[in-house]
Amino acid sequence: MLFFYGWLTRLLTPVLLLKLYVRSRKEPLYGVSVSERLGYYAIPATAGSVWIHAVSLGETRAIQTLVVAIRKARPGVKFVFTHGTATGREQGLSLLQEGDVQVWQPWDTPEMVARFLRHFQPRAGFLVDTEVWPVMQWSALARPAFSQLHAVWAQSEQDAKRFQALGITVQAVMGNLKFDAVPDGQQLQQGLAWRKAMPRPVVLLAISREGEEAALLELLAQQPAYLQDVQWWLVPRHPQRFEQVTALVNAKGFSLQKRSDWNDLPDFNQWRGDTQVVLGDSMGEMPFYFGAASVCLLGGSFEPLGGQNLIEACACACPVVMGPHTFNFAQAAQLALQDGAAVRVQDMAQAVGTAYQLAMNPEACQRKSALATEFAARHQGAVARCLQLMQALI
Repeated sequence: MLFFYGWLTRLLTPVLLLKLYVRSRKEPLYGVSVSERLGYYAIPATAGSVWIHAVSLGETRAIQTLVVAIRKARPGVKFVFTHGTATGREQGLSLLQEGDVQVWQPWDTPEMVARFLRHFQPRAGFLVDTEVWPVMQWSALARPAFSQLHAVWAQSEQDAKRFQALGITVQAVMGNLKFDAVPDGQQLQQGLAWRKAMPRPVVLLAISREGEEAALLELLAQQPAYLQDVQWWLVPRHPQRFEQVTALVNAKGFSLQKRSDWNDLPDFNQWRGDTQVVLGDSMGEMPFYFGAASVCLLGGSFEPLGGQNLIEACACACPVVMGPHTFNFAQAAQLALQDGAAVRVQDMAQAVGTAYQLAMNPEACQRKSALATEFAARHQGAVARCLQLMQALI
């Protein structure tokens, strides 16, 4: 099976290159250093670095606290960071220090992976989440793939059981690294100050995906009171959709203000209280957006996309209203419900009504905000558990 899988990935390489070219037309970063995908590198390497693969934005944010802890425990350690998406690579720039290297993950053919390993010669490699190829659904491939790993550390007991069902031994259950992520303090305090000062509460559609903004705007058009009493902020997941969302807002005739119209730092003097919709067309400022909002609607959970990171919202004292689709964060979503930090609804219409009622009740908002903060703090500790096991390997 591995033999045939290797030939399949080789045959697919031209298709992947074409797909990469098409995507780079909208997101230029995908056209940068394409040779790295094939295992060819212009960057010199120093043998003995620690390799960490964090495919996308969420994984890269999740490892930030862990990387800091490793540097503190092992002064002088050097890293090789690999990513699969543009947002992951862009976020990964914040992890780099002198001597570290950042490249695209090699595509999964025997030759490309071998070239990567020969070039960088890492002393150890850590793959975040289930970024192990071939895909886990193919148990005939998953077992030999996972058997080559030194260890498999599961995020939850449920994940451990799924691994075990594939015949894979799990050495430890670690918890979720995202609980240990620390929001940017300056951004968060600025957002919380805005929340306190604004005459109208803010409901934030956070890290939204295609279809969700249109559904929200249609509901707002049908309920004028929602627009009079609350200001609605939209922060799309992908920057290439900012213009599309702008067009959706304009088509509804709503007054719009963009984050890009403000200074480099959000300036309260530039904010207009009479604006109906604010578009968060910036990257890396979610602590500010969550801090300013009285309640957030969890993007990706109102379409069958699995939901975005609700832990970050709770760590910023922002209670969450989430839709039915949260399989990307199934355990965290269940824990948030149990701890009272989040509310589950069935669709966008119910979400808008629930968020509006909560936003218009300051006392209820404060209680939910406190529960969200307590939830985020209660489940920390994965970084310490990971570091303890990683020490012997690095």
